[in-house]
Amino acid sequence: MRNNHNAMRNNHNVVRGQLWLRRPRFSSVWRAVLYLVGAFVGAQALVVIGLSVVARRRRFRSPEAGFPYLRLGEVRLGENQLQLFSYGQDLYEAMLAAIDGARECIYLESFIWKDDGVGRTFKEHLAAKAAEGVNVYVIFDIFGNLVVPRAFKRFPSSIRVLQFWGLRRPWHLLDPRRYAVDHRKLLVVDSHIGFIGGYNLGSLYATEWRDTHLCVRGPAAMDLAQSFVDFWNRFCRKSNRITTYYPRSFDPTIALHTNDSMRLTFPIRDMYIGAIDRAQRQILLTNAYFIPDHILLEALEAAAQRGVDVQVLLPQSSNHILADWAARGYFTRCLAAGIRIFGYQQAMIHAKTCTIDGQWSTIGTANLDRLSSVGNYEINIEIYSEELAHEMEALFTCDKTNAIEVAAERWGIRPWYVKMSERLLSPLRVGL
Repeated sequence: MRNNHNAMRNNHNVVRGQLWLRRPRFSSVWRAVLYLVGAFVGAQALVVIGLSVVARRRRFRSPEAGFPYLRLGEVRLGENQLQLFSYGQDLYEAMLAAIDGARECIYLESFIWKDDGVGRTFKEHLAAKAAEGVNVYVIFDIFGNLVVPRAFKRFPSSIRVLQFWGLRRPWHLLDPRRYAVDHRKLLVVDSHIGFIGGYNLGSLYATEWRDTHLCVRGPAAMDLAQSFVDFWNRFCRKSNRITTYYPRSFDPTIALHTNDSMRLTFPIRDMYIGAIDRAQRQILLTNAYFIPDHILLEALEAAAQRGVDVQVLLPQSSNHILADWAARGYFTRCLAAGIRIFGYQQAMIHAKTCTIDGQWSTIGTANLDRLSSVGNYEINIEIYSEELAHEMEALFTCDKTNAIEVAAERWGIRPWYVKMSERLLSPLRVGL
């Protein structure tokens, strides 16, 4: 028995020894993987830190003579009058005039609302109308205004305010849909005048940023009003709901599209893809942050390869340097497909617009990145109008006078460390 016991103990020790001998091999593989991952993440961090340092030193300044823009007149489309704005100061004057003329209600929604001259002016005009008995409702995003002083975000009791924040309950932290921000920008007055586009509220945007907004006068403004009401009623207290309902009509020339994070519906992306797939002659696309998903990018490539003149206008240097570098990672592929890329100089171009074949156009708040495409609350208007499309083409041509085209030859010989940095940052595209 004793011999058997010793034999069993020896066998057990042998087995333990064999396992011990195997363990370093298993551990060394995983250790190597962890080292590689750590090195990759560390390299990413170094690139991000370097770009952040550059971003802090960089300042946006308009050219001494200002950047080029157009003042465009109204375009009639059915029962509606449409007017494009490409200069913030002109837009703000038109918006304030509409607010001052309000008789019944004002709906204002903005992602960013700065505590500066422009921001305070809007607040004062809204307060004055509310004191007259006009129903004034405002929505702004809490995340977008984190750096805005708390005192500015206090409004008179006569103004109804919704500070949007998706994470309203502890368990909301477990729901990715709740991390969406309200990136929409709307102003609707008396359900007859509506404004939609890329402009936030602030002095910086009045004269130093190039953006695009659309004013709609007529029945189509009711669609904008109801979109505001729907958003308000979903996220306000039950006692504060708006009871007014604005009937929507089926108008084949003007359609409103809204991305809804909670419902997981993202029609703006599908709208772009559908329009690009139909393009026969020309696509003129302007966007602040060009980080498309592979299906949208493939649609643009396919259009260029079938002979469509695809032109994409982006900021040469935007206010988000990581987004710039993420976008540049697509340039080689775009240029190889025949897509022309233009970098807007000196001023930040923040517009989110596209016009195709002199017939179709869209203006709105959605960027061509993952956050806007399948994340945030966004709103775009889609318009079938040759006259408006011609104005959009004229505006694009005007913007190109302040832009430099990215040449494929020069792009191909950029320094190796730039190419390496672009590749290191490519995994971050999903979160931008």
